[in-house]
Amino acid sequence: MKEAMFYEKLADGKVRCGLCRFRCLIVCGQRGICGVRENRGGLLYTIVYGKAIAEQVDPVEKKPLFHFLPGSKSYSVAAAGCNFRCLHCQNHQLSQAPRRRLHVDGMELAPEEIVRKALASGCRSISYTYTEPTVYYEYAYETALLARNAGLKNIFVTNGYITPGALAQIRPYLDAANIDLKGYSDKFYREVVQARVEEVLDSILEYKKLGIWVELTTLIIPNHNDSADELRGIARFIAEEVGVETPWHVTQFHPAYRLTDQPRTPLATMRRARESGLDAGLRYVYEGNLPGKGGENTCCPNCGKLLIRRFGFHIESNRMEDGRCPSCFFGLDGVWR
Repeated sequence: MKEAMFYEKLADGKVRCGLCRFRCLIVCGQRGICGVRENRGGLLYTIVYGKAIAEQVDPVEKKPLFHFLPGSKSYSVAAAGCNFRCLHCQNHQLSQAPRRRLHVDGMELAPEEIVRKALASGCRSISYTYTEPTVYYEYAYETALLARNAGLKNIFVTNGYITPGALAQIRPYLDAANIDLKGYSDKFYREVVQARVEEVLDSILEYKKLGIWVELTTLIIPNHNDSADELRGIARFIAEEVGVETPWHVTQFHPAYRLTDQPRTPLATMRRARESGLDAGLRYVYEGNLPGKGGENTCCPNCGKLLIRRFGFHIESNRMEDGRCPSCFFGLDGVWR
């Protein structure tokens, strides 16, 4: 148990959580929508601090981040809980567990130990991932501070529902984020995610404003967010509001959790999504979950030459020289060293 950050004490023992954009009003004895922040006697506590539910060494490309220290390893860690209720969640055993039972799983893993393990395994960064790092903010924040002092980078893999104040506080220690832009209609977010798309769009812009390296991911779900209008809308938002230098990962859906009535995303739909991004002027659009199909490679946006060839999360060749194309010397957007 650890007292939570970002909350306000109210009358009758109630508290208002200010960590994520749901801003839950929580009465005594109850938890917020995330299932891991609990009001005990008028004080808000995080019940997952120091309790890791998953840890693993991953290639940074798995986040996915293709323009942030490519080819490096990232120590990935998670605690239980999430503030979204995505019908298609691929990690629902971890993210939704606190909602299904009072006991919160997790092994004791202190921030100092995470940093030690990351360094020992040759990682260049720590990724807060698998569930939603916002809901275990205190755990991630203290780990990120220690990681920065040890020379490691910090990465959020997130749904983009953090409040501006909480993001600003961790900003000095947060280097990169992959944010899920799950769709572009409020209908999709309400029915499939149980959140509001406007809040996510605002959060993405907040990340960019603070100078955090951002890559965006959209899982293309047949009959839900795969219409031409929706894909063009996402592409235009990224190009016009976020920046054409922002990598967009369009990822193939496969049936999972409570959304098993839809097929895998057809290859033709994936290609149409990628073309929507390129037509909008985006420099880097990648196809995810389709290893070997060519949509994972990085090409120079200036001369078109192939620079990084990938197969899944593995880099087969990298011709870039200090972030530049060796053919035309164009400087590609990203964090390369």
